[in-house]
Amino acid sequence: KSKAKVAPLSDQEIQQNYIRLQNELQALAGKIGELEAEAEEHTLVLISLEEALASEPDRKCFRLIGGVLVERTVKDVVPQLKTNREGIKGVVSNLADQYRTKEKAFDEFKKDYGIRPV
Repeated sequence: KSKAKVAPLSDQEIQQNYIRLQNELQALAGKIGELEAEAEEHTLVLISLEEALASEPDRKCFRLIGGVLVERTVKDVVPQLKTNREGIKGVVSNLADQYRTKEKAFDEFKKDYGIRPV
């Protein structure tokens, strides 16, 4: 019944679409994992810097910006890192939404063309 509304595709086109959708999902999942790790790294650095901020706010610290190591103070770096971490979390949330949308489309595609795991 649902096959009436899908465009007829050749076996090769179905296979190409399946592989493309699968690769898109894998790419999104990889990027989400990468960004989650980066956000966690920011959190670990912030934990260390929060301790320094409480005792020595003018303490020197170094930050890598665009491949260049820059000297800053802890009180300058902490707000920037918090902003960056929140930005990363926002991107992760956006990518997770995209992943769910693509996953639904992929599931529909598999259902429409009767594709089942072997």
